[in-house]
Amino acid sequence: MSDQPQPPQLRPMRVVCPGCGGTSLYASSNPFRPFCNERCKNLDLGAWASEHFRMPQASAPDDQHLDQPQA
Repeated sequence: MSDQPQPPQLRPMRVVCPGCGGTSLYASSNPFRPFCNERCKNLDLGAWASEHFRMPQASAPDDQHLDQPQA
């Protein structure tokens, strides 16, 4: 036996699934983490692929004043 202290065992975290809002196990044993299952993961991927998640675009500057002659 070794006299060296053993690292503490980390308990897997439970997180909220971003897909359904249910509980999801955030551990290497869950290949779909942070999602709770494959369905939630694929629904999220589909939403990204169809551009449902977009960053808001800043409105384009109003260039109309450039077309008007300066007085």
